[in-house]
Amino acid sequence: MSATQRRGRKIMMSPAELDEFLATERTCRVATVSADGAPHASTLWFAWDGTSLWLYSITRSKRWADLRRDPRIAVVVDAGVEYGELRGAELSGRVEFVGEVPRTGEPCPELDAVERIFARKNFGLDEMPHDGRHAWARLTPESIASWDFRKLGGS
Repeated sequence: MSATQRRGRKIMMSPAELDEFLATERTCRVATVSADGAPHASTLWFAWDGTSLWLYSITRSKRWADLRRDPRIAVVVDAGVEYGELRGAELSGRVEFVGEVPRTGEPCPELDAVERIFARKNFGLDEMPHDGRHAWARLTPESIASWDFRKLGGS
């Protein structure tokens, strides 16, 4: 991660807090760049391995087509309802595609750990079910900005 968060240091998550947050949250909002240059936002489940955010996307989606053409991406993971409990992170950079497209479960050692994480977190399973409709994109963030309004005290 090359960029350091400058603004909002008081509410910024520590590396351990950020890691725990990304490891436990399930849903992210993904922003891609459409063919006409317009932004496109969508929601996905994800896995965090401590270094990279892994997105398991339907390969026939607008999001997948956007990323294949232009791998730039911004992702927001957030939680909280009341102002004083809002927290989240924005991760941005470029995705890399890992494994076969679409994913059918062919051996891919690079996906072993992340598929275990994803299957346990989202399905309560020990092995990843493959439907031949999804594939993996990995975002190793170039920058991360985080916030945790609970650090402000009160609500």
